[in-house]
Amino acid sequence: MTQVLSRPRRKKPARRNPISPLDGIQHIVLENATWELYDQLLREMGDRPIRINYDQGRLEMMSPLPEHEEVKGIIGRLVKELTIALDMEIKSLGSTTFRREDKAKGLEPDECFYFKNEKKMRGRKRLNLKKDPPPELVVEIDITHRSVDREPIYAALGVREIWRWDGTKLECLELAAGAYRLRTKSLVFPFLTPADLTRFIRMRTRVGENAINRKFRDWVRINGWVS
Repeated sequence: MTQVLSRPRRKKPARRNPISPLDGIQHIVLENATWELYDQLLREMGDRPIRINYDQGRLEMMSPLPEHEEVKGIIGRLVKELTIALDMEIKSLGSTTFRREDKAKGLEPDECFYFKNEKKMRGRKRLNLKKDPPPELVVEIDITHRSVDREPIYAALGVREIWRWDGTKLECLELAAGAYRLRTKSLVFPFLTPADLTRFIRMRTRVGENAINRKFRDWVRINGWVS
């Protein structure tokens, strides 16, 4: 098994925990990792803020940056504001692990949501993607270099729509013929363009998160999208 370990910029004191949290610039890549190892790491990581991507033997562990967590939180709140305004039910599963052993693929979205399938997923404590539907919308904060491409994993799991933030703008992607293509408007919210969302996400450097929510709520009402 080949292991690639990025070096932190500053040497940090050793930790006593058997699995230490990775810092903001560190990630680990394992080649030829077994599904059993992936499963074991998921159990041992528990609730630690570490993302694990697995794609047919290639395993990557990364620690999210503060910017990553900030933007995903803002997008999540905007999605929930929209569903309240439109009187839509929503099931939010955050960074739940989605995986299929038969496809040898797994990952944790930054945020994920069910809408049409909300009732089916309501109260669900365990997931089985051979029987349960995948999320209808996932959010990807793509601001760091990843060694494992996540889009093929999402495609194999059948996720229809991805909102991807690249650090400067939001893009909407739709699954078509096994790959993702850009859309001018969202699938879940057909009236919403990526530019609409980008404008509000960029406000985070000037105003607080609650102010962004209020401005977004007012904008939704002005446009007549309230149910």
